[in-house]
Amino acid sequence: MSSKPPAPPTIAQLQCNSLANLVQAAIERKILEGTLQAGDKLTEAALAEELGVSRGPVREAFRMLEEAGLVRTEKNRGVFVREIPVEEALEIFEVRALMDAHVGRKLAQTLAVAQVRELRRAVETMEAAAKAHDAPAFHEANLAFHDLMLTLAGNAKLTAVYRKLTKELMLFRRQNLTPESMAVYAKEHRQIVKAIAAGDVDAAGRAMFDHVMASRERTRVKHGLTPEGASAVQAMATAPRPARPRSTARRSA
Repeated sequence: MSSKPPAPPTIAQLQCNSLANLVQAAIERKILEGTLQAGDKLTEAALAEELGVSRGPVREAFRMLEEAGLVRTEKNRGVFVREIPVEEALEIFEVRALMDAHVGRKLAQTLAVAQVRELRRAVETMEAAAKAHDAPAFHEANLAFHDLMLTLAGNAKLTAVYRKLTKELMLFRRQNLTPESMAVYAKEHRQIVKAIAAGDVDAAGRAMFDHVMASRERTRVKHGLTPEGASAVQAMATAPRPARPRSTARRSA
């Protein structure tokens, strides 16, 4: 006897899913802006009333936020903004550094002039935010820049993993933004795009790696951790690579 195919989702179910995505985005913004901080309890009823939705979409948003690593559910206590230990954050920075190095190397081999222009415009947005000492705007522009690079790299699985790690580091990265550091970050992004535009594979990979590891070092110092020697990830990044022909097509924009 054949089983019946699953029933298509109802309009109510589709609406609930759409609302849950909006609620998730709203809560993420609150975490980014510091309105919700690590350890804060999230109340389903209060958020539903504040956002003008029923409790169903809020409950589903909590589930998605937990999958993203931003909140934790404690039995009989509720849902809380997750507090990531600094040691775990440093490990995430190392993983991101290796991923970013790969992305930089790939883009240096594949990007066309028009795509390099897109990256330059993204850097210009960051530079404007840095000059205005607008940390929230800079953070958004920074996320957009790295997300654009992921899109251009064209690896969906890497993009999904990278975005999850980025969300877990959200609070740490936001704390690192000062007028001085924003100017440095903007300059580093400019150097990354310059290496990509020149088709310099090794320089692009190294620039991306160093950029993330510099953020890691700022986080480490900010939390008063003692100096450390070269890590395994740094050794991997600096290990000699097989010779690769450098791109002969110079890009200009």
